[in-house]
Formats: sequence, structure tokens, C-alpha cells
Amino acid sequence: MPQIPEKIHELTVGQLSARSGAAVSALHFYEAKGLISSRRTSGNQRRYGRDTLRRVAFVRAAQRVGIPLATIREALAQLPEERTPTNEDWARLSAAWRTELDERIKQLGRLRDHLTDCIGCGCLSLETCVLSNPDDRLGEQMTGSRLLPVRRPAEETTA
Repeated sequence: MPQIPEKIHELTVGQLSARSGAAVSALHFYEAKGLISSRRTSGNQRRYGRDTLRRVAFVRAAQRVGIPLATIREALAQLPEERTPTNEDWARLSAAWRTELDERIKQLGRLRDHLTDCIGCGCLSLETCVLSNPDDRLGEQMTGSRLLPVRRPAEETTA
């Protein structure tokens, strides 16, 4: 990992990318989403404060555990003066996110259990299927994956 001299207080997007491990395109995306910010030089180049490294690390850690970017942005916006998150901030936010993650884990468990019911069926019209066709009204009338053409009254008289 390239070292940045202590006297440098601002990073180019390339330096930030190299230090954080985030692609330049990801950093531009984070900035567009309001997760990080930069200033522009007279040559219109981005410059990031050194504290942006911790902010990017915070965003990437939260993403790795499945927190949506919108939720991360809301959390960062609540910090005083949009400062860099501290260890205490992470502890507080991760505790709040734990409930959301626990609920998602339960949902994934239910999804896994229902998936087992549908393997090998092919028709996705089982009475117990809640995955892809939970409101299957035709499944009550017929089985299989084919939908028979509906004849109109005029066609019935000529056939």
C-alpha cells in the first residue's frame, strides 16, 4: 500500500483509490451519492481530505454486511458537521443495524426453506409455492407450466 507523506493533507482520487482499495469509479459514485466529498482545484481536479480514507472504510465495511447505501448516507448525515465516523459512531450504528440484519437473516432462512419445496417441480404452481408466484389463481384450476390459449366466443362457433 503506498504511503502518503504526513505533510500532504489532501489526496488525489488515485491516491485515495490506492489507499482505500476502492476503485476510482466507486469513489466517484460515493461522491455522487453524497457519501464522501471533495473540493476542486483550479484545474478542476478532485482533492479529498485525508479523513476521507476513514469515511470510505466506513462505507465499505457497512456495504460488506449488507447495509444499503441510502441507509449509510443517512447515518453519515447525522454526524455533527459531517465529520468522519469514530469507533463510537460505528458501535452505535452497527448496534442499530443489527436488528435490520437479523430480520434479513430470518427472511433468507425462509426463502431457503421455501426454495427446497420447489426444486424439481418446474411448474411453479404448487400450492405451497410462495417464491415466484404466491398469488397463483390459475394453479387452483390446473397444473403445469403451460397456459392454454383462451378461446373467444366467436372462435368457438367457427371451430
